Amino acid sequence: MAKGFIKGVKAELKKVVWPTRKQLINNTVLVLGLVLAFAVIVLGADMILEFCDGKLWDFISTKIG
Repeated sequence: MAKGFIKGVKAELKKVVWPTRKQLINNTVLVLGLVLAFAVIVLGADMILEFCDGKLWDFISTKIG
C-alpha cells in the first residue's frame, strides 16, 4: 500500500511546474512587500482607534466626574 502511495506522489510531482529562480524571487518580494504594507495599515488604524478611545474616555470622565 505504501509503495503505491509513494509511486503516486512521484507521478504527481513530475506534473508540477516549478517556478524559475526569478519568478520565485519576484513572488517572495511581492509577498513581503504586501505583508509590510498591510502591517503599516493595521498599525495606523490601531493608532487612530487608540487615540479616539482615549479622547472618548476623557470626554466621558469630564462629563461624569
